[in-house]
Amino acid sequence: MIASRETIFALSSGAGRAGVAVIRLSGPLSGATLCALLGRDAMPKARHAIYAPIRDPHTKERLDDAVAIYFQGPASFTGEDVVELHVHGGRAVVEGVLDCLSRQDCLRVAEPGEYTRRAFENGKMDLTSAEGIADLIDAETSAQRRQAVRQMAGELGTLYEGWRARLMKALAHIEADIDFPDEDLPDGIVPVVRGDLMSVFGEVKKHLADNRRGERLREGFQIVILGAPNAGKSSLLNRLAQRDAAIVSEIAGTTRDMIEVHLDLGGFPVTMVDTAGLRESGDVIESEGVRRATERAENADLRLVVIDRADWPNIDPEAARLIDDKTLILINKVDATDAIDVPAQWQGTSADGDALELPVLAISAMTGQGMESLLQLLETRVKEGLDFAGPVPLTRLRHRRALESASDHLDRGLQTDIAELAAEDVRLAVREIGKITGRVDVEDLLDIIFGDFCIGK
Repeated sequence: MIASRETIFALSSGAGRAGVAVIRLSGPLSGATLCALLGRDAMPKARHAIYAPIRDPHTKERLDDAVAIYFQGPASFTGEDVVELHVHGGRAVVEGVLDCLSRQDCLRVAEPGEYTRRAFENGKMDLTSAEGIADLIDAETSAQRRQAVRQMAGELGTLYEGWRARLMKALAHIEADIDFPDEDLPDGIVPVVRGDLMSVFGEVKKHLADNRRGERLREGFQIVILGAPNAGKSSLLNRLAQRDAAIVSEIAGTTRDMIEVHLDLGGFPVTMVDTAGLRESGDVIESEGVRRATERAENADLRLVVIDRADWPNIDPEAARLIDDKTLILINKVDATDAIDVPAQWQGTSADGDALELPVLAISAMTGQGMESLLQLLETRVKEGLDFAGPVPLTRLRHRRALESASDHLDRGLQTDIAELAAEDVRLAVREIGKITGRVDVEDLLDIIFGDFCIGK
């Protein structure tokens, strides 16, 4: 456990009017501060809730009637002595208690993420679990929540620490061969441990080949709406969002920049992006909008190409250039009276010359016709892109970069029979994996990681 430091306090529940608010203290003076607030000398029994008035120790003003719980370190979230005050959630009550605490000697307001950082530094969790807490706080869909809970519970850290332990064992065998050449050791230690190294190398490569599902689940599945001007892209966005997120006009080129709407489809996070109509334009602003639309579409997880029924079966050349197997064709404005023949599949080729068979749906963004079928298809595609079974996946770019580096070191170490060279590469791989969980010096990363937390966590 890290040596005791300053005692910190903060509102740990959400800001704003509520029935109950939770104020948390952590540090060596937490228990003494609680005693002062309660006006008693004896420390309350650990992990037992008590209901009593709390008063300003100096003015004796009664601040509230609160439920107080004392957690004696190291059996607490941070590993230090911790106190939780459950007070009424009115703004005046919360501000009164926080103001009282700020006037106590040797107490200060916590920095963002400082409680979780202390928990990490006191060995209560590794960095992946700490990041899981941040993800759980930010989770907006059930799928994000499930992934965050698994990571917070230590599944990712356990996986990485397992690889690290196996590599450390292999490294110990290689170094024994180097350091004790005259001892009665098996001939050719490096070939003996090669199987172990190859096993970890294969598991790391498989873990990396996840199509970035974990990262995409954190950030949201990206769906970009494309098409010629006035095809009905903005109307489609508004229909999916169930609100007027984009301006709809008969004037071509109304949308010039990207408009994003965040949706929950089947429990998965989706970012729906409306873009500028794809066409050649002498307008500098509209041309920039088209350029941004093209760039965003190229990196999207799914593209919806919207075609005015009057233009079918012709597809705008600019949109056609972006069509691939991650595309759905939507024929819009089918609420018109004239009948239109809509095939179930569109057959054609991508810009790379690959043969394609893409789903075609007839919809009306104005009346809602065909929208139920579209939503069902979108949910299926999103689930296929983000759902997964097995070990919890990579969730952050920093994890991926560290594992890619570890994989490169292992690959190089497997290419040599020179023990000294193999040992160095395995050592570097161990270090890279240790960076993810915090098993090596990662001081430069800590401010970045915990700075993203809210105050009070």
